[in-house]
Amino acid sequence: MDKTDKTERIKEILGLRRSPIKVGFFDQPPPGIERWNGGAAPAGCFFWTKAMEGKAFFTVAADHYNCAIGSYTHKIGLPAERATELDSTLGFMIETRYLDRAEIPGIPTLDQTPAAIAYAPAGHPAFEGDVVVLAVTPAQSTLVYEAALKAGVAQMANAAFSRPSCAILPYTKKQGALALSFGCKGNRTFTGLPDEEMYVSLPASRWDEITDRLLEVQRSNLTMGNYYQAHQAKFGQS
Repeated sequence: MDKTDKTERIKEILGLRRSPIKVGFFDQPPPGIERWNGGAAPAGCFFWTKAMEGKAFFTVAADHYNCAIGSYTHKIGLPAERATELDSTLGFMIETRYLDRAEIPGIPTLDQTPAAIAYAPAGHPAFEGDVVVLAVTPAQSTLVYEAALKAGVAQMANAAFSRPSCAILPYTKKQGALALSFGCKGNRTFTGLPDEEMYVSLPASRWDEITDRLLEVQRSNLTMGNYYQAHQAKFGQS
């Protein structure tokens, strides 16, 4: 089973609404895909949803300028004429009590500025990504977490973020570990993420192993579901 077939199988098993995607950070544009040509985007996370629709493309720094916070997490410096936007955005967030100043140093960022950031469905052959992102319900996230735990890229306690959602990308890239995002207000606005979904990020280098583990986890959870239903029936509860 190739990567595309395996990813589609995982989408089917989990019942995902949209396909898992991969994100790659590069020193130069990866060959085999074109630059994003869909017009100005409100934020980098907007590109997630386009990849989940099946598109494969890369972006450059200028494509991310419209979100000062996303540029910050991706270590993209804003041009001189827009250099004040990060401070003004953070100031507004702090003023409205959306964010506390003490939280800012803890927001993960990339170690170096990428020349290109590529997005594609997780099974796309054009490039090797750094991070795989899935939009999941809590029940689906349980299976993904258990598979990641078996693959050694999750712990009993894991990183979880609300805002900004894009912080899961640098975290997973740098730590090589699972991270959760509950979906910040900006992300939900720009991507249309429904209230019942959140994000899980995983190291792309371990995606094949994690998908193999997901098949195992799905079978064991079905077995345990039958066991618990039989146990519940002993007490006359339904």
